[in-house]
Amino acid sequence: MSDGDSPQIRANTVLPAERREITLTTSDGLKLVGELALPMGRPAVASLITLHPLPTAGGFMDSHLLRKASYRLPEINDIAVLRFNTRGTKSDRGTSDGTFDEGRGERYDVEAVHRFAIDHHLPRPFLVGWSFGSDLALMYGNPVDVEGLVLISPPLRHSQVADLKRWDESGKPVLILVPELDDYLRPDQAREQFAPIRGARVVGVEGAKHLWVGEKYVTRAMQEVVQFVTHNL
Repeated sequence: MSDGDSPQIRANTVLPAERREITLTTSDGLKLVGELALPMGRPAVASLITLHPLPTAGGFMDSHLLRKASYRLPEINDIAVLRFNTRGTKSDRGTSDGTFDEGRGERYDVEAVHRFAIDHHLPRPFLVGWSFGSDLALMYGNPVDVEGLVLISPPLRHSQVADLKRWDESGKPVLILVPELDDYLRPDQAREQFAPIRGARVVGVEGAKHLWVGEKYVTRAMQEVVQFVTHNL
């Protein structure tokens, strides 16, 4: 769909997409539930592999930024969106096997979703991590398998400088969206902390908070992600 044909978007708008329930299998034997949303009747130009916020703080595959991306981007921008629940996480789609492992066993979840993207030939995949998911992306994401990396509200609670350097060495483009009023890491701090990724673009979003509540902030996040993806195709 061209920009001129874009529909009116409201907070709860759900646009047409081909929605497939998927199951990921980890190398340690767990089944993880998810969904792949694709453009209707035409190929996707790119794909987002998403990693949700902290399950123990209410994060799951339906966390609103990720859910709204799946509702909008396939139709408006021809971008596929893959969401899934990490181990032990529950949503309307179901509950993934296992239990939350504080970012340790989740490495196998990230490996499983990378493998799914490769096996199913998802076009031009970009890895997108929000909050806890950004740490998983930095620690366990495989730069070889993706076109680029998007981090949203990264707290940098688990990832280390070595993880940042690995992404820097990959040469893959990195976009970091940091709310002005974030609870964990604010824009100036983020620019300092992410300095090891020399090509990373840190975007401070005025007025936004860690959870991106408010439709104008959701829209801004979507715009930044789409621009980053299309620029790097």
